[in-house]
Amino acid sequence: MDIATIIGLILGFGLILVSIMMGSGGLMPFVDIPSGMIVFGGATAATFINFPLKSVFGTFGVVLKCFLFKLPAPAETIAQFKAFAEVVRKDGLLALEEKAADVSDDFMRRGLESLVGGSSATEVSDMLETELGYIQSRHQGGKKMIDSMGAAAPAFGMIGTLIGLVQMLGALDDPSKIGGGMATALLTTLYGAIVANVCCIPLAGKLEARSAEETMVRELIIRGVALLGEGATPRAIEEQLVTFLAPKSRATESKQAA
Repeated sequence: MDIATIIGLILGFGLILVSIMMGSGGLMPFVDIPSGMIVFGGATAATFINFPLKSVFGTFGVVLKCFLFKLPAPAETIAQFKAFAEVVRKDGLLALEEKAADVSDDFMRRGLESLVGGSSATEVSDMLETELGYIQSRHQGGKKMIDSMGAAAPAFGMIGTLIGLVQMLGALDDPSKIGGGMATALLTTLYGAIVANVCCIPLAGKLEARSAEETMVRELIIRGVALLGEGATPRAIEEQLVTFLAPKSRATESKQAA
């Protein structure tokens, strides 16, 4: 569970709600169903037009990555590969078959199973690199979809503003209708700005950060599997894989190894 995303959303919406409630009119003047229909319905319609139906229905799963995201810790992954190297050095590559069955990460397990199955280090690296490329492509597609919704929401907010202004100007002879037109004009802009700047843009940024984290861990795994296939020693594997860590994390890893 990503607490930072939840805290950010609660803080963002909370501050907006508190500032509204501190005003004299309360919350109800900021609730307008036609404005919500224009912004939320319009952004959803634009997403259906921009992307295939299957991708749109997968948006929920994409957004969940901002909240539920778990990857093997790089330091733990390095320790795993050191242990695998010790097994290979002692009992041979085929001894990894039992160890691979206990690996929870599918990406790492496929690489180990391919090695045990007789594929060369180069072949396994190529296979995993191809899979990583498709993972990155899916991540970029999800981010692009959220970015598209973030761009569409303010645009439809502007459309709603224009609709409200037309309604207001068309009802100048009837003062009772001016308020409704003005509310639609202003609230659609507000709704569009909130959807874009509190939800879509930050979530797209979080997806990009998550993709970068996953890419780093996957590249570490690819390098680790390749080193196992090449028969590298546990020490050599640690020295090469630790380069994926930040300098501060490398120092911590070195102390633990010592």
